Parts: sequence; structure tokens; C-alpha cells
Amino acid sequence: MSSPWHLYFMAAMYIIAGIMHFIKPKAYLRIMPRYLPEHKLLVGLSGLAEIILGIGLCFSLTKNSAVYAIILMLIFFLPVHFYMLSGEKAAAGIPKWILLLRIPLQFGLMYWAYTYLQY
Repeated sequence: MSSPWHLYFMAAMYIIAGIMHFIKPKAYLRIMPRYLPEHKLLVGLSGLAEIILGIGLCFSLTKNSAVYAIILMLIFFLPVHFYMLSGEKAAAGIPKWILLLRIPLQFGLMYWAYTYLQY
């Protein structure tokens, strides 16, 4: 059975998001919680993870592992979203209502990934 087009859309979304970590690293460095070490390394590793996992979604052999890893990655990203609510500087100029909307969006992305385990 072939995968639905929206699985490839999700894959492209993660690949593009991962590439952006390398094109615009300052945007990601600004939102890194201060309590985390090695911000540049973490931004690079998270970008690389998004690229690899996005590619992993495209192959039946790696799709399920990529789905589980994406869900785990999104869980690990949650503290960044909460950190961005902690103050004006951490918000990086993003309106608070958007920051609040991003938290349930993370759970929606987790569920969206989870739905591909059946294909």
C-alpha cells in the first residue's frame, strides 16, 4: 500500500523546518532556554534530527521509527514553547496568543504523526 500524500507533506514540513535551523540559526538561538547548555550545538542537532526524521517518514522501512521519534522530539521541544511564554525577550517578538496556540499545536502534530502508524 502506498503512503498518502499528506505523509509526504509532513515529511517535507520537517525537512524544511530542519534546513531552516541552518539557514536562520539566530531565530532558533533566541528561543533556546537559558538553562540548556551548548545552544548552537542543540540548534544544529535539532535541525539535523528534523531533516533525518522527515526523510525517514518517506520509506516504509523507517516510517514507524520516524513517527515515534518525531513524537518524542515534539515532547522534547515543549519546554522551549513554555520558555517562550516566560518573558518578552524569550518570546522573540511573537505575540503571546500565538505562543499559547503553539502548545496545543504541538499535541496536534504528535497526533498527526501517530496516525501514520496504521499505514
